[in-house]
Amino acid sequence: MASSGRTAVASIRNFSIISHVDHGKSTLSDRILELTGAVDPRLMHDQYLDSMDIERERGITIKAQNVRVTWKGSVLNLIDTPGHVDFSYEVSRSLAACEGAVLLVDASQGMQAQTLATCYQAMEHDLEIVPVLNKIDLPAADPERCVGELESFLGIDRSTILLVSAKSGKGVPELLDVIVARVPAPKANLDAPVRVLVFDSAYDQYRGVVSSIRVVDGILVPQMKVLALNTGKAYELQELGVRIPGPTPVAELGPGEVGYVITGLKNVRELRTGETLTSAAAPARKALAGYREPKPMVFCGLYPIDGDELPVLRESLEKLQLSDASFVFQPESSGALGFGFRCGFLGLLHMDIVKERLEREFGLDLVASTPSVRYVAHLAGSVEVAFENPAEIPERGRIESIDEPVVRATLIVPAEYIGQVMELCQSRRGEQLSMEYLSSERLEMVYTIPLAEVVVDFFDQLKSRTKGYASMDYEPAGYKGADLVRVEVLLNHAPVDAFSAILHRSSAEVYGRRIVQKLAELIPRQLFDVPIQAAVGSRIIARETIKARRKDVIAKCYGGDITRKRKLLAKQKEGKKRMKAIGSVEVPQEAFISVLRIGDS
Repeated sequence: MASSGRTAVASIRNFSIISHVDHGKSTLSDRILELTGAVDPRLMHDQYLDSMDIERERGITIKAQNVRVTWKGSVLNLIDTPGHVDFSYEVSRSLAACEGAVLLVDASQGMQAQTLATCYQAMEHDLEIVPVLNKIDLPAADPERCVGELESFLGIDRSTILLVSAKSGKGVPELLDVIVARVPAPKANLDAPVRVLVFDSAYDQYRGVVSSIRVVDGILVPQMKVLALNTGKAYELQELGVRIPGPTPVAELGPGEVGYVITGLKNVRELRTGETLTSAAAPARKALAGYREPKPMVFCGLYPIDGDELPVLRESLEKLQLSDASFVFQPESSGALGFGFRCGFLGLLHMDIVKERLEREFGLDLVASTPSVRYVAHLAGSVEVAFENPAEIPERGRIESIDEPVVRATLIVPAEYIGQVMELCQSRRGEQLSMEYLSSERLEMVYTIPLAEVVVDFFDQLKSRTKGYASMDYEPAGYKGADLVRVEVLLNHAPVDAFSAILHRSSAEVYGRRIVQKLAELIPRQLFDVPIQAAVGSRIIARETIKARRKDVIAKCYGGDITRKRKLLAKQKEGKKRMKAIGSVEVPQEAFISVLRIGDS
């Protein structure tokens, strides 16, 4: 049943909760829902706003969620955002729908890399920042040190910093009071042409596309015909509502309000995030700023272990893309793994999440190829060719240079581990841009590092070398020329595309030795000697030989003249030479799967 009555603009407060990973955003959202009575206590559970099972199991937020609550006569629209760097595009979209941001900092860990990144994003959107120290009840909490870091590095007045415990609820009522007092009400113009920002979309299998919106100007009502200003397509609003936290239809939404619309669409891409909706009868002239489209940064091939499941994989990817339009895919084939899809993701965690959702939600058994990034080759005649699959690299003679993507990585490190972190960054071809102490115990280091060196195991190595105390955030920093080569693997002198890789020349030999040794262990012996070689162009950089399996042709020769045995062995040797010339090497599927994971070892 639809509620009626538009909310007074002066009583609306729109805010996001932003922080580093695992600093307590979802827990704070839970306490706010409990305190405002938005959820029946019998139905309440941890991570209430995280709707996917995989979010609860991993303890991370993947999709931003919004909910409407009331507090002392004010209407609060809360948006809970992810903290991991792979999902930072979700944060930037959410901030565009707000006037304020609660900056949450763990009182035991202090400022982390993603704290800085999200705070700078909020400042770019000119939001009112409410700084909060969470987990003050932990034995390891050091509020004084954390307050000093926020004051000295972000210029935040210590008198404005609140101390709370999201787990126990201590300080949360005072936080809500401060939000009402300090976060400004939305600017509103009832008489201006309708302008509505679409800041998120999700796919519901029964109702189609459900778009999260923020009304900027004018008033929306159900059955209203709206126009998408960027695409020029018209839609009819079948349902208009707010989440409290369950979806609840309303009679209208006015300026400053956050809610959702259902238009009957079946494809998220038809009503993209960042789109501006306006009235079809009296359209606005100028669209809202919107967002940059998220660009894939990491690519890998996904192949079904059972080739008959290829149509199911295609259908599953299409369905998953309806609820996550940030990954892309296109068909590709491999001589070793058969037919599959080349997929692009925002990062390694994003790739892992999509693969796990495909296996869990659609019952697929998949092999993922080694992650790669997108390179740009400069050919003669000022021609540029972008590629991410080693098999697509242009012929060596045509290439003048190759550029690789680099990132600007911000690392926050305890002072005692500075040597280990510098060594790690330098071993990954990193270049230091700056180093600045946040306090006597911790410092911020900024490096440019090739993305290819970051995506495989850089984060794991960073955590391992600093015992889990360092944190990292990164952002794209364009392209840079590098001495890159394609390492090819040849089995019995025939190249196998599935094992090819694009690497910096300095690490090519190490990779070549590792992969030929691994293959020599995994490939069964054939009836002829099998040379396994790693090559850069025409130069062989590593080699192993699998010795032939020998049939005992002299088993029946008991004693007698030795020349009979020699004749049989010579005949066998001649037969093996002919077989080697025409024989194909049998490579088991397990060998491909194991070698594709060589980067994890």
